[in-house]
Amino acid sequence: MMRRKIRMGMVGGGPGSMIGPIHRLAARLDGEVELVCGAFSRDLERSRETAESLHLPAERVYPDYRAMMQGEAALPDGERMDFVAVVTPNDSHFPIAKAALEHGFHVLSDKPATKSLDEVEQLAASLQQSGLLYGLTHTYAGYPMIKQARSMIAAGALGRVRKVLVEYPQGWLAEAGIEAHSRQAAWRLDPNQAGVSSCVGDIGSHAAQLSEYVAGTAISEICADLNAVVDGRQMDDDATVLLRFENGARGVLIASQICAGEENNLKLRIYGEKGGLEWQQHEPNTLWLKWIDRPTEMLRAGGPGLTELALANCRTPGGHPEGYLEAFANHYRNFAGQIRARLEGRAATAIESDVPDIVDALRGMRFIEATVSAASTDQKWHRLPALMALENQL
Repeated sequence: MMRRKIRMGMVGGGPGSMIGPIHRLAARLDGEVELVCGAFSRDLERSRETAESLHLPAERVYPDYRAMMQGEAALPDGERMDFVAVVTPNDSHFPIAKAALEHGFHVLSDKPATKSLDEVEQLAASLQQSGLLYGLTHTYAGYPMIKQARSMIAAGALGRVRKVLVEYPQGWLAEAGIEAHSRQAAWRLDPNQAGVSSCVGDIGSHAAQLSEYVAGTAISEICADLNAVVDGRQMDDDATVLLRFENGARGVLIASQICAGEENNLKLRIYGEKGGLEWQQHEPNTLWLKWIDRPTEMLRAGGPGLTELALANCRTPGGHPEGYLEAFANHYRNFAGQIRARLEGRAATAIESDVPDIVDALRGMRFIEATVSAASTDQKWHRLPALMALENQL
């Protein structure tokens, strides 16, 4: 059988979308994925405008996600989409993903997976019943040097992990009233669309997932302080969370959208018995290793000394910057590899399987809701609730 591209549909990502075009660029980067259909906007005319700019045929543009699932499912196997990318505000992630699974389509969703923990547990049950694939685009887990850090910790290079420090300061919501002239700010600060949290749901969830992914252990307890710093806001724009991990490590997570002048200054530091490591998104090709008994080392993307997992996610020779789009594209390429493995009747490789999944989705929504709940009481420590037994089965 001739090898073909993996066919993608998209819900959301129409005019004014920030993340939709990024998803499309990432999907195209390796030539493995082809956008074939979409419901890009609630306004059909605006959706058609987007489709025309993307050179899609008029008959593959749908008025809404329900019509898209039904229409694509009715097409022959050789034409219909293989998976749907969900790039809408948080409140619609769950119904779109659930409809896709019910019609036999794999799902790659922007984070957080749903608006609530109850919804993501329902989604996990539907996923298990369907036997289909689900991925979550936690972008920062796609960087090569993050994968290097994960591999080294898993191999015991640092010894037992003791301390995790992760911070994600932004400044784009520091100005009062920004939601009046920014569509992106408006829905993130609206509980009807964003869910129970703005800051933790938007960027704190990234920081939590990154810490668990690299450290190789899940957050088990938290002590949280959430604030709406800018007057008049209903939702949090600043968060500080003390962490305890299942392996006994302690940590601190800082997420803030009111740090004036900051961009996306995500930084991760992890310390073990033998040494520590440090990575910062503003310099993503560099991983610093700090040792008790020898000089500090610097590893570089594409350079010597990298693990198989890191090298598989490098795209250029050392010294050539690889950034956000490439990290995003790694998730798309690897997820497409999982679908291709099914089409070819084989098991997905370890590299193809390395995409945030429904377990990350469950843990992410648990963290968001637990943080909001913990911050509303005077109790110091709060144990994260046990997830459905499904977490250990997937």
